[in-house]
Amino acid sequence: MFLTITTTGTPERPATDLGFLLHKHPEKAQAFSTSYGTAHVLYPEADDRRCTAALLLEVDAVALVRRGKGKGRGGAPDAALAQYVNDRPYAASSLLAVALSGVFSSAMKGTCTARPELPQQARPLRIEVPALPARGGPDLVRSLFEPLGWTVTVEPVALDAEFPQWGDSRYVRLVLESSGLTLAEALRHLYVLLPVLDDAKHYWVAPDEVDKLLRAGEGWLPRHPEQKLITSRYLSRRWSLTRQAMERLELVRLAEADDSEVEEIDNAVEAETETEERPTPLAVQRRDAILAALGTSGASRVLDLGCGQGQLVQALLKDPRFTEIVGVDVSMRALTIASRRLKLDRMGERQASRVQLFQGSLAYTDNRLKGYDAAVLSEVVEHLDLPRLPALEYAVFGSARPRTVLVTTPNVEYNVRWESLPAGHVRHGDHRFEWTREEFRTWAEAVAQRHGYGVEFVPVGPDDPEVGPPTQMAVFEIRTENEAKAA
Repeated sequence: MFLTITTTGTPERPATDLGFLLHKHPEKAQAFSTSYGTAHVLYPEADDRRCTAALLLEVDAVALVRRGKGKGRGGAPDAALAQYVNDRPYAASSLLAVALSGVFSSAMKGTCTARPELPQQARPLRIEVPALPARGGPDLVRSLFEPLGWTVTVEPVALDAEFPQWGDSRYVRLVLESSGLTLAEALRHLYVLLPVLDDAKHYWVAPDEVDKLLRAGEGWLPRHPEQKLITSRYLSRRWSLTRQAMERLELVRLAEADDSEVEEIDNAVEAETETEERPTPLAVQRRDAILAALGTSGASRVLDLGCGQGQLVQALLKDPRFTEIVGVDVSMRALTIASRRLKLDRMGERQASRVQLFQGSLAYTDNRLKGYDAAVLSEVVEHLDLPRLPALEYAVFGSARPRTVLVTTPNVEYNVRWESLPAGHVRHGDHRFEWTREEFRTWAEAVAQRHGYGVEFVPVGPDDPEVGPPTQMAVFEIRTENEAKAA
């Protein structure tokens, strides 16, 4: 990856002041180690009238894969070839943005110990990025940079110069020019907008990314016409983080309009005046109902079948009653996210001995699932085609045979209470069906009868007198020999 920053000057204000601002001497070529390769800083030209600093980032593609624990581009752990064959070593992306913030950290903060007056001075700047992925094309590049005071020259890169009929690639050559910005402002623009244009990051986006975005966006992001797009893409479209960032940006905008501090705006309403409580999310109510049922059953060794991203496993780990917890899912990507959520790589030895995650399909018997006290199928059965349910039934109730099985699934009758759900639609695009209370009861009772279980039904969420609860749960308990004979 390659980027150049050029400025011009006069004998009174020499262009070589750029070396003071960047804290890198124009007569030296320097190298800096990064997590994914080596960043080189050099000056192709440096005199009083014109000075160019170049940042060359050599990306170690193998280290990128190994340090990413095999997630591959975009976080897909099963994309084996994409781990090694991708554009990250060559086209500007979040890797280059992170290198900018590491190598030029003082310049980005606007500090210069040797010449403290320099960072506040606007100067002629020309920034060139020869290869930049732009998901949205040249028009999006202009809409992001032009409102910030840049003159933008953006040239699409052809897929193949010898075959113009193939059209343009998603890459562009970018030149930015301005005479009214400081170097710190320019670097902060690049730090945010390079990964925004790529629409991907090479690392997991954690909550602290909101603070990074707001620090780098100070002074320009609250007023940017593409604020929502920038925020969403920078935070990898994580809805909760995007909402948090947008709320904080709106506070900044209001404070600027009112010529006051953000803290004054944020504290305008006392906490005691908030009388309306937020409803508990259904997902939380569902986990609480499952934990309560598991506690009643006396289970200590629990299977979470179809564990997804590990929310229930995380809740089980917090309760010392559960001494062994196993999460199973067919999706390696979901298991990778669950591993991150649980911080398995940083977990203490004692805690780590309580939890396992492994890949498996519930359509097949698996000896690893035998011998557990309880199994949970939370919002799982509706994701299977109906003809495959007998295979799941036998794998869980016939082969694994835990003492207790909990099954939760949506109650389709309740869907009329969701204002945002169009009539006739299921709650999730991957749901193959959703059962009425009678259909669920019929299925559960037949399963219990075939495999020697008793079953009870528990409502989860508000139990509407007309349409029932939003989630229905069946609690299966294996019958003793005497109970089976009596049945």
